[in-house]
Parts: sequence; structure tokens; C-alpha cells
Amino acid sequence: MIIRIMGGGQYRAPETLCDELNQIDNRIVTLVTEEKADEFRKELAKLISEIKEKGEAIGAEEIMKSDIIVPPEDLSLEEAKTVFNGSGVFKD
Repeated sequence: MIIRIMGGGQYRAPETLCDELNQIDNRIVTLVTEEKADEFRKELAKLISEIKEKGEAIGAEEIMKSDIIVPPEDLSLEEAKTVFNGSGVFKD
């Protein structure tokens, strides 16, 4: 799976990582719904960190279609309400 972090590049992620990321994504959806801004920001930072640490970075010269696009870490709670709703960015 190819994941793009807006403003942070693209990463290849194995299916095992995608399952873990989906769990974080589901927590983010709940936190956004409950309007828990601080907790939401921590989970979004964790999501991005896991992608960067456990995924394989794809060079900028390689252009690939992204399967999932993750918003940047500085996303506001209001903006998150349009992104992290329903199933979030990782569809079950």
C-alpha cells in the first residue's frame, strides 16, 4: 500500500502496518467526533510517526498513485472533522 503524508512524502506500507494504522485512525475518528483536540493531535502525530518509522520512504523522483492520503500533523480539529469521519482515512 502506498501512503502519502501531505507535505511529508510517500511511503510503502506492508499490510501488517496498515492494520495498526487503521486502529490509530479509528481512535482519531472517535476523538474528532468527541472534539478532544489535544488527544486528536497526539494520535495524528502517532499515525504519521508510525508511517515514517515503519514504512519505506519512496523517493521524490518516483511518482506513484497513493492509496491513502494522510493529512499533515498541523491539521486543525475543524479541518479534521471533514477528513476523519465515518471510517476515517483508512477504510475498513
